[in-house]
Amino acid sequence: MDNIEISVQRDVFKLAQVFTISRGSRTQADVLTVTVRQAGHVGRGECVPYARYGETMESVEAQIKSLPASFDRVSLSGLLPAGAARNAVDCALWDLAAKQAGKPVWQLAGLPTAPGPEITAYTLSLDTPEKMQAQAAEHSYRPLLKTKLGGGDEDISRIKGVRLGAPDTKIIVDANEGWTPELYAKLAPVLVELGVAMVEQPFPAGADDALLELERILPVCADESCHDSASLAGLKGKYDMVNIKLDKTGGLTEALALKQAAIAQGFQVMVGCMVGSSLAMAPALLVAQGVEVVDLDGPLLLGEDRNNPLQFDAHGVHPADRKLWG
Repeated sequence: MDNIEISVQRDVFKLAQVFTISRGSRTQADVLTVTVRQAGHVGRGECVPYARYGETMESVEAQIKSLPASFDRVSLSGLLPAGAARNAVDCALWDLAAKQAGKPVWQLAGLPTAPGPEITAYTLSLDTPEKMQAQAAEHSYRPLLKTKLGGGDEDISRIKGVRLGAPDTKIIVDANEGWTPELYAKLAPVLVELGVAMVEQPFPAGADDALLELERILPVCADESCHDSASLAGLKGKYDMVNIKLDKTGGLTEALALKQAAIAQGFQVMVGCMVGSSLAMAPALLVAQGVEVVDLDGPLLLGEDRNNPLQFDAHGVHPADRKLWG
């Protein structure tokens, strides 16, 4: 088999507006785009290095450039750890394989049916209760809103504002590791009363044993605590749902395996994303088929996107045009 030529470049996409979570704010999405070439065929993938996991643009780029001239999807898992670098390369290899075979990735991956559109959450940026109410009202036509929270008593006012702004919309919340057990006990009954369906990662990943003792009246989803299939053993009894992100799993290959394993072990599944372009969402949408919660709104938060971007409408986010990926 011919060697694989691999290249990586940095791309920047301006956001439609400032996006804030409990860890800080941003005005642009910084991504790495991987291109693989073999025997005249080209595949692409995208990743978002994440400081929370010790990643930088420089470190992830160096990982990608460290790969040998000859490798494939099977050997890749032994060459790079789960994370952003392996994600971009793995997804690029799937795209390459689809181009070489003249078949879509979903067929190559052995999925039973062609992917269809999935309703996705739309994320509201962390802000004052009044501004979050205004955000919710602007997007109240959407069937699912995800609200970033910051920790503290003001989270109650934020959620009350969001509910006032979007009285008929399903709401989930993301605490980004910002709560304590005491705060969960205080907030959970209020959020349940306001119709909130779930909270993502209320406690720091290294301090989530408290979930074993709590009565989880508000279902809890593991995000920072769940990376790949090996994570599941430590989540039993703590979490009701796991959030699968390709930048954590190290690509589509492991994401599909994690989904299967999580369902087999009784977890509900959410498929989420970092703030990236349509190229990053396209493979994740294959994993998102039929799961309980889809959060692939990255392109909706951008002021600019790739050519041949994903399409969003009342039916949700639609599978990618094969000119984009897959």
